[in-house]
Parts: sequence; C-alpha cells; structure tokens
Amino acid sequence: MQVSVQRISPVMMELQIEVPADLVKAEVDKAYLNLGKKAHIKGFRPGKAPRDVLTRLFGAQVSNDVANQIVNETLPKALSEQNLTPVSQPNVEAEKGVPPKAPFAPFSFKARFEVQPEIEEVKFEGFELHRPKVEVDEKAVEEQLEGLRQRHAALKAPEPSRAAKKGDVLTIDFALSIDGKDVKDGGGQGVQIELGSGQALPEIDAALDGKSVGDKAEAEHAFPEAHPREDFRGKKGVFAITLTDLKERVLPTLDDELAKDIGFETLVALRADIHTKLEKQAKDRSETVLAEQIVDRLNESNVCDVPPSLVDQQARIMLQEVLMSARRMGQGITKDQAENLTAAIQKDAERKVRAGLLMAAIAKKHEFKVNDDDIEKGLAELAEETGKNVAKLRVEYRERSKRDILIGMILEDKILDFIESKSKIVEGEPPVKAEASNDPAAPTAEDKKEG
Repeated sequence: MQVSVQRISPVMMELQIEVPADLVKAEVDKAYLNLGKKAHIKGFRPGKAPRDVLTRLFGAQVSNDVANQIVNETLPKALSEQNLTPVSQPNVEAEKGVPPKAPFAPFSFKARFEVQPEIEEVKFEGFELHRPKVEVDEKAVEEQLEGLRQRHAALKAPEPSRAAKKGDVLTIDFALSIDGKDVKDGGGQGVQIELGSGQALPEIDAALDGKSVGDKAEAEHAFPEAHPREDFRGKKGVFAITLTDLKERVLPTLDDELAKDIGFETLVALRADIHTKLEKQAKDRSETVLAEQIVDRLNESNVCDVPPSLVDQQARIMLQEVLMSARRMGQGITKDQAENLTAAIQKDAERKVRAGLLMAAIAKKHEFKVNDDDIEKGLAELAEETGKNVAKLRVEYRERSKRDILIGMILEDKILDFIESKSKIVEGEPPVKAEASNDPAAPTAEDKKEG
C-alpha cells in the first residue's frame, strides 16, 4: 500500500492511497468465494455455480463491495501510520472502480477530511481583563426572603368577600373560540392563576381584575404569526371565562418559626444561607464574564482557521439550547428571526471553537494534566451544585463519555486560571461592546453561556 499526504488548507488534508493489484485480486477472489456459497442460482446446486456465471450476475455488486472493503481496511491503517486524526467524516473518491474480473490493476482512491490546525504559538499573556466585583446587595437578600414568604403563604378566602385584585390566586373555567368556533382542546376547568403575575395572558388578567366569584368575563387575544400551534397563527381568539374561586395570600411573619418551616434553626441562619448562595452566584457570574473576555482576547490575538464541521457541530448545540429555552417560555420564532439567530450563533460558535483549539494548544505546550485529585474535587463541586451524593456521582462518571466531559471542564478551568494569572486584572464590569446587537432574536449572554 502506497500513501501520499497533502495538506489542502490549514484544516483540510488529503490522502492518496494505492493498493497493489495482487491485493485487489485476492479481495475479489474472496468475495466470489463467499458469494458462491450463499447465492441461489437456478440450475446450479449451492456453491457449484461457475465463476463466470457469478461475474455476469453479480459483477457490479462484487466490484462495489470489494472497493468498500478495501477502503474500510486501508484508510484507518493509513491514518494511523500518518498520525492523522480527522475531525470530519472522510470524503472518499475512487479514481476508478475495481474490475469484477481479470486483468486486475492497482486500486487508488483519495480521502479528504478536516483536521485541527497546526498551532505552534499562542499569544495569551498580558491581556487586560475586567473582573466584576463579587458582592451581595442586602436588598437581594430581602427579595429572596420575600419570595420565601410568598411561597409559604396560606391561601384564604378574603373576609369580607371582595373583587379580585393583583396578587390574588384565582380559580377559573374557560373556553376558547377562534373564528366563532370552539377549540376542542383550548379550554380548561379549575385552572389556578395568580392575577398580575404573568401566568395568564395580559388580556385575561385585565378581564378578571375587579371581578367577583361567579362573574363571567371575556378576553380577546391576537395570536402571533410564530405561535407554536399552526391553527392559531395570526388569528384572534376569544376566551370565555368564569371566576369560580378567589383566594388571597396571607404571608407568614418573617421570624424563626418561618425559618424552621424552611429547614433552618433561626432566621439568622436562613439569612446566612441565602447570602452564601447569592455570593456564589455572583462569583460564578464574575468567573463567566472573565472567561468570556479570555475567549474574546484569544480570538483577537491569534489568527487561525477552524474546521467548519466543528463550528457546525457547536452551532447546532447552541441553536438547540436557544430553541428549547424559547419553547419552555412558550415563545415562537419567526422565519426571519430564525435566520438572524442562526447567523449570530454561527459566528459565536466559530469564536468558541477557535478559543477551544487555542486553549488545547496551550495545554499541550505547558503539559497540563488532570489527575485523580482534580477529578475528585470536580465531583465534589458537582455534588454541591446538583445536590447529588458524591459517591453516586463517582459511579455515574465512570462512564467514558461523561468522564471525558468532566475532564474537559476541569482542564478548561485550569487553562483559564493560567491565562488569568498572566493577565492584568481590573476590578469592575467590562466595557460594553460597541458591536452589541439590537436584534431581539440575537442570543443573549446567558444563551451563549448555556451553549
């Protein structure tokens, strides 16, 4: 087998592989031998059909099968010998097919595939990075406490009875009609909503405000063109609503008794726990903002091509995350928004992939490793974040793909810390980018973080 290698571009390689004629003949002979044992041909007992009959009937199939067999056996071997690792499925093109019978000639084919670029030096020292301050506003603690009071509030009918107002928990029956026709699955019985909380459509909130138990109301709503249900898109719906029950929230006193109900000995302990969690959130955000700046600086300081297949793969993951998030919030996306969103994500995906390749080059040059202690620390942090038992996580992450993901995250954190140690850190929020998009369909910073 003769192999020649050609670099078509920084991220594209081509192998030219030639297999000698005697190997081609041996593979063709083997194919006919196996075929003769299995083929049922009229007028011949199994395994007794002459070769020329088999060639006439199955020559094209044998030629195709042998060509595929040779490629499947020789390409992995050639890649291993040349120390090449494709990041995309090789595109194979044969110069000419395998003849089904003599005379046999060498079989040659080309395999073109993407590879990671060769990165010798990475500029990463001396970046100016802004680290947002890690601080917890006491107002945020109070807001969390108020949220806990709301969640532990008792629901009671107001005395004396009164009309509905914002904050009340209402029980309603409703039916939906579109174009004067009832929508079979568009109604509900005994549905609870909190008035003014955004749980219901604004038109329904407005129609129920000021109504009393037993009152009926009607609300019109224009469904958007991007509504998930095709039969709703661009149409006007009418909701016929009956208010069947009204409760108001009676908030508990903010004291040690409430803290005990939540699982803490005292209100002081509850406050401390909230403060600790908010502080961690602030620290995580600070680290995320810092990491995003490092990704930007690496891209700005280092020019290198990236394999398109890796960018497409990253973009698909990010797009799926955004679409899932939109569906969870009940939002539709128009065709124009989807196109703008895809373009923005594709650009951000390329940026992330390039930074990943550059960080991998840094890790290789500086011989970063992930040891057992690092993995144990990572599992402990994961257990704290998820609330899972660390022993169970240890078993779960023995699975190869999950372990590889964990190792990748730990390694990335090490490299980010290393780059940070070589940078100038300025306390405070980073300057707002001038190129920030005003397009509502563009991914947010949170979307990018999730991607």
